[in-house]
Amino acid sequence: MSDDPAVSASGFARESLAVLQNITGAAQPQVASAAELFAECVTNNGVIQTFGTGHSQATVMEIAGRAGGLVPTNRLSIADLVLFGGEDPAVLDDLLLERRPGIAERLYALAAPRPEDLFVIVSNSGVNSVIVEMALHAKGRGHRILAITSLAHTDSVPATHPSGRKLADLADVVLDNAAPRGDALLPLPAGGAVCALSTLTAVMLVQMVVAEAAALLIAAGQRPPVYVSANVPGGFEGNLELEQRYEGRLRRTAS
Repeated sequence: MSDDPAVSASGFARESLAVLQNITGAAQPQVASAAELFAECVTNNGVIQTFGTGHSQATVMEIAGRAGGLVPTNRLSIADLVLFGGEDPAVLDDLLLERRPGIAERLYALAAPRPEDLFVIVSNSGVNSVIVEMALHAKGRGHRILAITSLAHTDSVPATHPSGRKLADLADVVLDNAAPRGDALLPLPAGGAVCALSTLTAVMLVQMVVAEAAALLIAAGQRPPVYVSANVPGGFEGNLELEQRYEGRLRRTAS
């Protein structure tokens, strides 16, 4: 390993753990508010609709359809244009697809969410056009919105959507992933930086929210609908039983 105390494995571990330690305390009020949104959605038989592009899809996958996570969750993706919308796969070759107007409206229509559904929208910058468009579309139809974003980044860049809005402007609750502008944590001697942080911190925030939401449901006398690993005895069968409550509403169960 490098002897450089800054740009090294130990340097990243030290700096990232310091950020994680800070957000686990500082973000408690926002985590509590986000957990209330989750618990309310589950109680009202809603589905948590999650959306992100690029590397933010890693955080979306942390929420939707994984062991230890809530069952009523969907992962929305630009690839849905092909998977569920019948578009030619070549449409995904468009490097500017995320900036095309109307894409989020199409994705929303394909998801066919119900009014009680919650939207969780993830974007480090919070200014990507399709991200803001999705937030505007969901908000305009009465959905509650949880944003996971970097306030340091979004506050330092101009809005790019024609509305002049950013993701954080449209959310009911904002979870700040505490990543620096540009996401990379360790400055390089010749300029630039290395080692992205946002996924690491967003995963921590998401799991804190899930834990708190589960506690709220238990306190209300409900059993949290949680996935068990399909690789333990009875897990697969138990998951199928839970999914039946949301028949036709969960993307991963579609035939």
